[in-house]
Amino acid sequence: MEAECISPDAFLGKTLEEIAKLKLWEGNRERKLGELFHIEGEGAAKPEEVSIQVLGDVQKVRRIGAGMTAGEIIIHRDSGIHLGEEMKGGKITVAGDADSWTGAMMKNGFIEVKGNAGDYVGAAYRGSVKGMRGGSIIIHGNAGNELGGFMRGGLIKVYGGVGQFAGMHMKNGTIFVGDNSEGRAGAEMKGGKIVVRGNVPSVLPTFNIDSIKAKVKVDGEEIAGPFYLFVGDLTEEGDGKLYVSQFPNQHLKFYEQYL
Repeated sequence: MEAECISPDAFLGKTLEEIAKLKLWEGNRERKLGELFHIEGEGAAKPEEVSIQVLGDVQKVRRIGAGMTAGEIIIHRDSGIHLGEEMKGGKITVAGDADSWTGAMMKNGFIEVKGNAGDYVGAAYRGSVKGMRGGSIIIHGNAGNELGGFMRGGLIKVYGGVGQFAGMHMKNGTIFVGDNSEGRAGAEMKGGKIVVRGNVPSVLPTFNIDSIKAKVKVDGEEIAGPFYLFVGDLTEEGDGKLYVSQFPNQHLKFYEQYL
């Protein structure tokens, strides 16, 4: 289902009957929201007062909260792809897992996923060079490949591990990875900051080691190190900062001879 109508902006000022008549697509058939969901509740006068609670399995429901500007969406189980894409404000909370493209190209707002997330969190769509530009995405579990691809601003925090190419083509913003990265972090990045507390298989050869830092700040919070600080990607004449925890990465110790 393509359900961008499940959004505080679409619900604002409408009665339950009007909300039930909102249109969405189920496959190639146009349907009404009330035909697929049981809807109950009461209206709200202001966008920031709209709170939508989604119950049941919506893994195959796409684009919930797409482009939303205010209000709140709480999904009590897993969510589908394109959750909160191009989000401009408000808050989305997912109690379970989120699928790929969560927060893609978001401009502002807050997304929190209590479980895992798929690929391309906060990334740009194919053919675009502008990924996430603002706001925050918090993933308590793991995330997939190309996290924060083409990121231009904002914050992504993943407390678990991530796949390959985190921060690919990144220009600004901050990515924090609490566990392991599968590699190639920061490929072709021009700016911004990536912090990895776990293991990395290697650092791309187009990064130079700059120093060893005792700690690093992420969104105002001090993260204890020590961290190797690498700068790159030199193929893009970049000055992005890649912080890699020293203790889980003893195989990177040979870089110390270049300090």
